[in-house]
Amino acid sequence: MADVRLTTSSYLVLGIIDKLGEASAYDVKVEAAATVAPFWSVPHAQVYAQCERLLAAGLLAQVRQESGRNRRVLALTEQGRTALRAWLGDPEFVPVEARERGILKLWFGGRPQVLAPAQLEAHRRTLRSYAELAEEVGELLAPGQREALEFGIRYEQMMLDFWTWVRSREDLRAPAAGDS
Repeated sequence: MADVRLTTSSYLVLGIIDKLGEASAYDVKVEAAATVAPFWSVPHAQVYAQCERLLAAGLLAQVRQESGRNRRVLALTEQGRTALRAWLGDPEFVPVEARERGILKLWFGGRPQVLAPAQLEAHRRTLRSYAELAEEVGELLAPGQREALEFGIRYEQMMLDFWTWVRSREDLRAPAAGDS
């Protein structure tokens, strides 16, 4: 195995391939978009690059599918399984980087009375979709998946509370310097 530094994106790829059994890089990209994207996005190009890195490092093995288009699929090697298990068992805390565009706009002087209504509507919409998902398939999810969905629900509720608070602050409703 080549010495390779594994990133969270590396583990995302290993985890998805582990769940699927075997997958092409395209399958990983589609599964990531359908499952973990709301709380961990990864650019498509990075998925393909990670697959190649993990293959070169011996954490993935290439298998040619006999049926269909004879496409290349990847499966975890024993080394890949070991690396994934070690990462899953590591309780290390890494601070969250929220990357909320509305918060960044507030920081640089965006007007709360303009930002808050749109943010509230977007977070209400997302919260509704998560609540519907929990109602429809919540009991079918594995425990960790259900907990991740619960995180999404609670995060959206927290964002609703935050933007409601921002909207209610009278001192932020005053025109900014230079506004008429």
